[in-house]
Amino acid sequence: MEVIMHAAMLAFGLILPLGVQNVFVFNQGMMQPNLIRALPAVITAGLCDTLLIGAAVGGISLVLLQWPLLAGALYACGGLFLLYMAWSVWRSTGATNAAPKLIAPGRQILFAASVSLLNPHALLDTVAVIGTSSLQYDGKERLLFAIVAAAVSWIWFFGLAGAGRWVGGSDRSGRVGWWFNRLSAAVMFAMGSMMLWKWMAV
Repeated sequence: MEVIMHAAMLAFGLILPLGVQNVFVFNQGMMQPNLIRALPAVITAGLCDTLLIGAAVGGISLVLLQWPLLAGALYACGGLFLLYMAWSVWRSTGATNAAPKLIAPGRQILFAASVSLLNPHALLDTVAVIGTSSLQYDGKERLLFAIVAAAVSWIWFFGLAGAGRWVGGSDRSGRVGWWFNRLSAAVMFAMGSMMLWKWMAV
């Protein structure tokens, strides 16, 4: 029971703050005509988090992030892709009275994977918190720790997309969706610019 509570609290604490991954999943839940159409983003985000948590608990990600060149590449690729996403989302909103362009399943998968795997902050948080915290457990307990942490991510992303769909279904005028899309683009632009700044400082 202690392992379950520990893993759940840590995972929830990491995933709760507003970030590009959360913004994108909520955005897809809100903008798609139904929740099923947002599943590519939800499932991809869940799979990526599961992969990162497994790598952190297994110690693989800690080894990889010790390579300065890899860290620099992550900041550069992540920053450039976030700037591209910000431009795409901003352009898709158009005028306040125009219906936004929906993101196709393939692009949802690409975007969700990119904001999950090309985000150095998420990688470092996973290693520093999930990875190091799991070291106090062995064998089945460590495996349970990883499973619970990953389960929290899946539950959160489905809930986030569901909340987005509820907001989108209540937004008859489309103005809430328009403003949220603009906010999403601004968050992505800010995060992308920050990553590029850190890349130049590496």
